[in-house]
Amino acid sequence: MESLEQALQRIEPVRQEFGQAAKRRWDSIAKPLGSLGLLEDAVVRIAGIQRRVDCDISRRAVTIFCADNGIVEEGVTQCGSEVTAVVAENFTKGDSCVCIMAELANAEIVPVDIGMNIDVPGMVRAKVRYGTENFLKEPAMSRQEVVKAVEEGIYLAEKLAEKGIQLIATGEMGIGNTTTSSAVAAVLTGRPVEEMTGRGAGLSDAGLKRKIEVIKQALEQHQPDPADVIGVLSAVGGLDIAGLAGMFLGCARRHIPVMVDGFISSVAALCAVRLCPAVQGYLLASHCSEEPAGELLLNELGITPLIRAGMRLGEGTGAVAAIPLLDMAIEVYRKMSTFEEIEIEAYQPL
Repeated sequence: MESLEQALQRIEPVRQEFGQAAKRRWDSIAKPLGSLGLLEDAVVRIAGIQRRVDCDISRRAVTIFCADNGIVEEGVTQCGSEVTAVVAENFTKGDSCVCIMAELANAEIVPVDIGMNIDVPGMVRAKVRYGTENFLKEPAMSRQEVVKAVEEGIYLAEKLAEKGIQLIATGEMGIGNTTTSSAVAAVLTGRPVEEMTGRGAGLSDAGLKRKIEVIKQALEQHQPDPADVIGVLSAVGGLDIAGLAGMFLGCARRHIPVMVDGFISSVAALCAVRLCPAVQGYLLASHCSEEPAGELLLNELGITPLIRAGMRLGEGTGAVAAIPLLDMAIEVYRKMSTFEEIEIEAYQPL
């Protein structure tokens, strides 16, 4: 298994010349210049990532990192940690929202146990520990455990690359993980906790107030350094966030375009970019989460979502929903005639 330090040293920037060639191909196609908007931009980005003008995403997977969070003890969620395992088991049976959507999008489901409280058969086992600690009382996990979780994500990206996977969508499941994500996001962005914290799966006004108070108290207690991503995750993060950060790093390492899902996935992507800025070029934004910080995090990452549909489910559903849009864009990119082929005058930039 490649270490985090080794992976960081070996990640290369995307190759802009391939993206530029893809842009020239788009501009040669017999339609108004730039008329497919963000879909054209996505194909240009994929070409630069894959280092090929004839880009291909026909083999894809959605990786769902599942973990439990000790902070649930503090009453920051509507339901208990036992729900994590129930939903994770549904992933293995194909009986969840993302599974049904992934079947239509022709994406392989890869459910990963990176830190659930119990073991669920049929999942990829990458368990670092059985859930995190209650970060209001002590750090969520050790620095070594954070690094291990990140490395598990990098390793899984490597294994999927070896299988020939050409596009990875990111998902997660873990009761309490909007609390961990809000805490990490508040530290990394320097924004107020209130601005970064939402209702998650459906908190009441009192529940939201409690969630904000818990995060504020924990940040005051731990005083995590925004420049130390591993330290931030150790203090108030989750194993799913760390594993996802590793997936983003691993995809960059292997030149695989990777779809950012919603709020939690965006926080993990921000962790990866702070560890290695070159990772930003490998990210594709799928949708804008309804969580209050959804838009802010995408802006922080410098990526624009393909979909605005008010989604906030998680599991990778938003990322999977965007895949058919990419399929349609690539089909047009590959198959449509050029101005020269149909012998009409090309549109000129204004």
